[in-house]
Amino acid sequence: MVAKAVDGSLYPYPITGIVGVANTGSDTNWTGHHFGQANWYAFGRLAWDPSLSAEQIADEWLTMTCTLDAAARQKLCTMMLSSREALVSYSMPLGLHHLIAGDHYAPAPWNAKEPREDWTAVYYHHADEKGVGFDRTHRGSNAVEQYFPSLRERFENVQTCPEKLLLWFHHVPWDHKMHSGRTLWDELCVTYDGGVKQAERMQATWQSLSGVIDPQRHREVAQRLEIQVTDARKWRDECLKYFQQFSTMPIPSEPKQSPTR
Repeated sequence: MVAKAVDGSLYPYPITGIVGVANTGSDTNWTGHHFGQANWYAFGRLAWDPSLSAEQIADEWLTMTCTLDAAARQKLCTMMLSSREALVSYSMPLGLHHLIAGDHYAPAPWNAKEPREDWTAVYYHHADEKGVGFDRTHRGSNAVEQYFPSLRERFENVQTCPEKLLLWFHHVPWDHKMHSGRTLWDELCVTYDGGVKQAERMQATWQSLSGVIDPQRHREVAQRLEIQVTDARKWRDECLKYFQQFSTMPIPSEPKQSPTR
């Protein structure tokens, strides 16, 4: 859809363009994380050929950067393509967002003190004893009005709103029944835990490929993945502990993995 907007086939604009923003540092590998550079590569490739799939781009980048071993690249491609959802699951599950403080890094869903109210975490999650989520329907902020009618109608209805966006558009009771059959609270627990497990699987995959990745790169990425697993567990544990004071419901000791959406 973005490609169609840029090439002029979606809207009759005479001049179109696409722009990307990148924050580079002083690291030799520019992004500070070897896999962070894959995003730059993907942007450049899509600018030239928007018909390329994520799988094609990932395999190209892996071939030039990590290994010529096809089996190893397949494992790494799977890891790369699941990495975004892993982060979303343990830091922004079901549409929750901005659960942070000034550093924009560590979890801080309790953050209620900023120069502006809409910079705080509590402004975005609105957790209380009744439920959690920001009501952006016509009954709330009415932010849903900015979407095209077909999307607006879908987002406006709690039953048809995609569950990955549910708490962005609705303030939902803790015992709301989700598509999985679980309550909202249990689904939230499962989603947070699923993100942690995905981070752990990525770490295990990378460790298993030490023989086909150059030692320096393998060591440096392994260090980043260790940090990610630690961070993922912190996000899960601290956020669930915070929200539990409102839900007053138990945290499942062994939550089952959320089904793939």
